[in-house]
Amino acid sequence: MSFLARLFGEKKKTAEIAKNRLSLLIAHERAGGSPTADFLPALQRELIEVISKYVAVNPDDIKVHLDKQDNMEVLEVNIVLPEQNR
Repeated sequence: MSFLARLFGEKKKTAEIAKNRLSLLIAHERAGGSPTADFLPALQRELIEVISKYVAVNPDDIKVHLDKQDNMEVLEVNIVLPEQNR
């Protein structure tokens, strides 16, 4: 990290912030957090907000699903992006 970045602070990118939040949610669930996926609606709203900054997407086209397979939890995020006319 450069001297100026340390001095003035470095602005985190939105994707990095979202990734960190997602990592915290997953760690919380694995550590014995709430047995239900109470965070999924909030996660879906935040994803819609972040993605809408860059792409015009229909909120109904973003689906978040948590599935348990054996002793693992799988978080699936399905985003349907609009077609671009070239």
